[in-house]
Amino acid sequence: VEMATNPPKLKTKIAANERMKNLKETFESKYGESPLFYAFAPGRVNLIGEHIDYCGYSVLPMAIEQNILAAVSVNNSGKIQLANANPKYKDFSVSCSEEIAIDRDDPQWYYYFLCGVKGIQEKFGLNHLAGMSCVVDGTIPPSSGLSSSSALVCCSGLVTMEANQKSLSKVALAEICAKSERYIGTEGGGMDQSISFLAEAGTAKLIEFQPLRATDVKLPDGAVFVISNCCVEMNKAASSHYNIRVVECRIATKMLAQARGVDSSRLLKLAHVQMELKASLEEMLALVDEVLHPEPYSREEICKVLGITSEQFSTELLSANTQDMTQFKLHQRAKHVYGEAARVLQFKSVCDSEPANATRLLGELMNQSHASCRDLYECSCPELDQLVDICLKSGAVGSRLTGAGWGGCAVSMVPSEKVESFLQAVREEYYLPDPRRAAIEKQSLFVSKPGGGAAIYLEE
Repeated sequence: VEMATNPPKLKTKIAANERMKNLKETFESKYGESPLFYAFAPGRVNLIGEHIDYCGYSVLPMAIEQNILAAVSVNNSGKIQLANANPKYKDFSVSCSEEIAIDRDDPQWYYYFLCGVKGIQEKFGLNHLAGMSCVVDGTIPPSSGLSSSSALVCCSGLVTMEANQKSLSKVALAEICAKSERYIGTEGGGMDQSISFLAEAGTAKLIEFQPLRATDVKLPDGAVFVISNCCVEMNKAASSHYNIRVVECRIATKMLAQARGVDSSRLLKLAHVQMELKASLEEMLALVDEVLHPEPYSREEICKVLGITSEQFSTELLSANTQDMTQFKLHQRAKHVYGEAARVLQFKSVCDSEPANATRLLGELMNQSHASCRDLYECSCPELDQLVDICLKSGAVGSRLTGAGWGGCAVSMVPSEKVESFLQAVREEYYLPDPRRAAIEKQSLFVSKPGGGAAIYLEE
């Protein structure tokens, strides 16, 4: 039932909310009129299930309280005017009647906003979009792996839908925004946009793909989740790391299918091979050990096994920004994906059955996930590894990198009674010794409760 619903429209007293009041004042001084409506979309933390959504597997995120909030007026100016409450980000304006151009090589904040606009425009075939003036205010730390960019795309999709008087379900919006974020060059799997729309306060969600659906996962009572930023920024769109992993998983898919005599021409995701073979995840892990060697593969070897030419390899398997790859660690990447997919299901099953030792079991799954990300998927970095170690020493039962890695955040599960001493220990061990980290410690280390999904606010 919840899946078919549209994002909520809530009436609110703007004056009672400090942040909205400030945003309204900024908007009025900039545009000389009041906003017609407000919209927000939250960031997220993925509790377990890293780098597997684009392989077709379920993930287990929750929305966080930090979000992207926009104030919007609709007019017949024929323009979309964008401004950011943070003066560090510059204004941008685009005509409603010309094609929206998004520069992949220059990931500016407003291009993420335009991804959402373009997604809605294409969905409804809108030749002429409504004119809009917007001021955007974000509280999600950028490049931290908490999905600030996807939240911006989702907020923009919601704003554009509302401004053009269209109506879409949460699921439809999530799917449109996941697709349209690819204009800026990330081949994401859809987790970030799905949780931004489908989240509900007080619960994490198991998100499954094809078809997209979200199921509540009740987190255990005696523990909280703490997010800590290692303060190494990771700009996913500008980095090819992420898309390299997508490609390695795509090639591993073909190699495994080939080894079992399955037609691999339409198989692009590791989950598809499992479905074709009607195998369990444990059987897939055994197959990876049997079929793929741990030494990196060369292009030549892959072409030979798959019976394709070097040209086909470049056009059918590589993406635009991975053309110069020469080595492919297929065994390690596939092993991580199938193992991590199994851990997600185990995590949900522990939450559902609520055993007495739930927190310890969940903590162990998180620790195994981090080790797999670090050693098999190689998406950690020395700072994240150090931070995870400090979190475990400081009282966390489990700690792991979250949100792609190569920088960004760790998420730790901490028994409720240890939270204050945990925060103090991590502060002293990781943040305070380094002046740069100490300066941003306040927004880099915080307890997070599962927040609600994207919504529209109207002034009461």
